[in-house]
Amino acid sequence: MAITSLSQLDFNGSYTYSEYLKWKFDGYVELIRGKIFPMSAPVSQHQRLVGNLHIEIGIFLKGKQCQVFISPFDVRLPAYDEHGGLVADTDTVVQPDLCVICDLEKIDRRGCNGAPDMMIEVLSPSTAKKDLNEKFNLYEEAGVKEYWVVFPDAQVINVYALQDGRFELVDEYEEDAKVPVNTLPGLTVDLADIFT
Repeated sequence: MAITSLSQLDFNGSYTYSEYLKWKFDGYVELIRGKIFPMSAPVSQHQRLVGNLHIEIGIFLKGKQCQVFISPFDVRLPAYDEHGGLVADTDTVVQPDLCVICDLEKIDRRGCNGAPDMMIEVLSPSTAKKDLNEKFNLYEEAGVKEYWVVFPDAQVINVYALQDGRFELVDEYEEDAKVPVNTLPGLTVDLADIFT
């Protein structure tokens, strides 16, 4: 049976990437460990921040090896069985607001297969819990080197770096701070240009 509506899916069920590819409905969802998380349309403030960050990073990366992608963009993170073996059909597909990928072999026509070097999530009321918990743990487990969590209302960015397999808070940057991008040496993001 063709899946043409989100309402046809069982939110208590578990799904894989191969099933996800067959869905034919409007809108976007994420799969996190097989569970469905619908995505709602972001507000203008969210899109402005994502756009500002995309421009800053994109300009810096022009002519360089790494590439930056903006949502919607499928990132398939690896899944493992109970013995630690890699599962061929992952059950985790996320749509980060922004991601930076330096290993271009991970990029294919469907998105990114594997962990990007950097992920950025701009929080909104509907996604904050997921971004701070499920995605935090997923990105850490997958080996994402740097994770930025943007708090739009507070005008704060928390920067996490992977240290010995765990995310450590590098710093909490506020309003007009200048934030170095650890995975892209030479890039510093001026928050005064982001939160405008």
